[in-house]
Amino acid sequence: MKILIIEDEKFNAARLQRILKEIDQPVEILAVLGTVAESVVWFKENPGPDVVLMDIRLADGLSFDIFAQTNVASPVIFTTAYDEYAVRAFKVNSIDYLLKPIEKDELETALQKVKPVAAMSMDHNLLQVLRVFKERSQVYRKRFLLPSYDGFKTVSVEDIDLAYSEFKLTHLVLKNGTVETVPQSMEDLEDELDPDAFFRANRQVIVGVHCIESIQNDFNGKLRIILKRNADNEVLVSREKAPVFKAWLDR
Repeated sequence: MKILIIEDEKFNAARLQRILKEIDQPVEILAVLGTVAESVVWFKENPGPDVVLMDIRLADGLSFDIFAQTNVASPVIFTTAYDEYAVRAFKVNSIDYLLKPIEKDELETALQKVKPVAAMSMDHNLLQVLRVFKERSQVYRKRFLLPSYDGFKTVSVEDIDLAYSEFKLTHLVLKNGTVETVPQSMEDLEDELDPDAFFRANRQVIVGVHCIESIQNDFNGKLRIILKRNADNEVLVSREKAPVFKAWLDR
């Protein structure tokens, strides 16, 4: 079975490759791609694989954008961090979805279900999936309920400047300078926060658009974000994410 992996998180891509090597059937991994742009070029230049393992959120947009720019006739198994209710809705369209973190038995079962499908049927299903996903993606977190000394307190998303990860803990930096710890991982926050207002600058930091004072060029094509309320703590954007970050700001 020839498999194409489209996944922008290196850890998740490596996990998929490791599991595929362990399953009880011969597989050939044709390529591992991390962006919509790369994927569009690949599909235009290569014959379709037997199946595509595709993350929904990629570094430069939603994976559904791939289908709008090129013909994909191969069966697709989407991998997603969204909750079981969204996954259930997607499965109505007869396209497999796996909830992260992917487990070996789930992936093996999904691959056993893969059969060639007509391109027209796949396109119809994907349009249905896209509609459901857009409905789901319009709902983003507005506040956090956090434990306090004598009960609980709420933190509004509007009061968050940035989020960062340190020693496997996730912290929110608020406009007033206080720092709150939340149980979510950075991956969870990236999915829960409105992507129009927050950007994953690197693996450790998610930055809010309202807290950016200026952007400076750094070496090797990187960008340096200067923060309004905490200029001493600069945020670096990698060379790979720099074009995506500039596009995010310029819209």
